Amino acid sequence: MKKVTETVRELALPVVEENGCKLWDVEYVREAGQWYLRIYIDKDGGVNILDCEAISRALSDILDEADPIESSYIFEVASAGAERPLKRPGDFEQFMGSPVLLKTYKPVDGRKEFSGDLAGYDNGAVTLRIGEEEKRFEKDAVALVRLRCDF
Repeated sequence: MKKVTETVRELALPVVEENGCKLWDVEYVREAGQWYLRIYIDKDGGVNILDCEAISRALSDILDEADPIESSYIFEVASAGAERPLKRPGDFEQFMGSPVLLKTYKPVDGRKEFSGDLAGYDNGAVTLRIGEEEKRFEKDAVALVRLRCDF
């Protein structure tokens, strides 16, 4: 049986693309006692509220008809955001060389957060260029990698 997120991804992809956007991620999570189904979208030049609204309206009807989730949930369509998490190998490829924030599960050299430029990705292991040095973090140590915007 497919996971809810896989089924929703298949339903959402054509709708998102028809609206000139890219499907970034689908998440189905429980927060504060309520289930949330979130569709994250992206497009060149950025996503605006009208993009989110158009996709939400079109996809809501499709989800009602397909009924991939038996219980009640809150449905949201949102921009992937400027500081989006990188999860899939393609995400890392797309943003190679970009500034990122990496968080570890346990302290490494006395800390759990590292900022640098994404320098490599190999089967879940992430390499950052921090100043003039490169530091590799193995897959099982990495809790999160997200883009970093410096203002």
